[in-house]
Amino acid sequence: MKTPTITAAALLTTVTAGHCEQLIVNSYGGPYEAIIMERIIKPFEDKTGISVVYDPVGSSSQDYAKIKATNGRPGFDVVVMTASQSLDGCKDGLLEKFTSATVPNLEKLSPAINKIAGECGAVHELQYMSLLWRTDKLKAAPSSWAALFDSELKGKVILPTFQNIMAANLMQVLSVKNGGDLLNNVDPGFKAMAQLAKQSVGFEQSSAVMETYVKDGQVWAMPFWNGRAQLLVDTGMPVDYIKPAEGTIPLIATLNVPVGTQNKEAAMKFVNFFLEKSSQEAWVTGYKVGSARSDIDVPDAVRAKQITTEEDLDKLLLPDLSIMAAKLPEWGDRWEREVVHAAN
Repeated sequence: MKTPTITAAALLTTVTAGHCEQLIVNSYGGPYEAIIMERIIKPFEDKTGISVVYDPVGSSSQDYAKIKATNGRPGFDVVVMTASQSLDGCKDGLLEKFTSATVPNLEKLSPAINKIAGECGAVHELQYMSLLWRTDKLKAAPSSWAALFDSELKGKVILPTFQNIMAANLMQVLSVKNGGDLLNNVDPGFKAMAQLAKQSVGFEQSSAVMETYVKDGQVWAMPFWNGRAQLLVDTGMPVDYIKPAEGTIPLIATLNVPVGTQNKEAAMKFVNFFLEKSSQEAWVTGYKVGSARSDIDVPDAVRAKQITTEEDLDKLLLPDLSIMAAKLPEWGDRWEREVVHAAN
């Protein structure tokens, strides 16, 4: 989650009071902020002479709500959101469309991933829904989502609420695993989730809260975004994570530029810089995520855990996000009736 610090209005005052070219970038706080400042923003400032004001306020959905409420003039120039908001923003005419002329490095990204985010989203990182487990608790390392249903994990699993997109994604993966599909025949997915709910100690919306269950040993396995999972591994926690054999769904993070920005040229420069080969290499190794560029050079240990090659991309399950967005309200109601009810 992004952490509130200072309002965009206050930041805008800071920018207009200065004399050099400045850019307001809205993104996340916590470890993300330290890494992006070191590996992306400082090198961008050094290369271009453009001063960046960092704004870690609001979640992706809150940021898009602000863009919508201000008719594309939210007070920041570049924002980190996801492919879902990118598609909505394009449809609503509130985000700038990127082209190879304005952002040349778009041509270096995987066409399949780029297409998912639409014309208004520049994919700067990929995470995937991994299976995270306590290495000191399970008898054997899991290889499949089926491990979550094992008897040894009865009462040792935590699930996301439907407000966390991991819930829908896990349902979709289990749907495919059990003979259904990602969008139109998801009955097998809901049936499997109702069964899994009986294994669970409950539901939590926040990834940060979910990980506390693993840290204190109350939970031994759960779905979790791999970037956060790797950060846990790096702390020395007795945990590990995998891309299960049946496949998984990516979290596609995007850079976006609201249509009302007053610093459009600088914003496009920042987006293009973030997509540079060297920038992607720095970001992947620093934040422990994947890239839509398959030509990056990263250590084998990083490559083994991240999405960094065309082969990795080909193994992902990629739902049509526009169709999925339309189905989410219905799925949310069904989740409460079938999955939450099964846990009670």
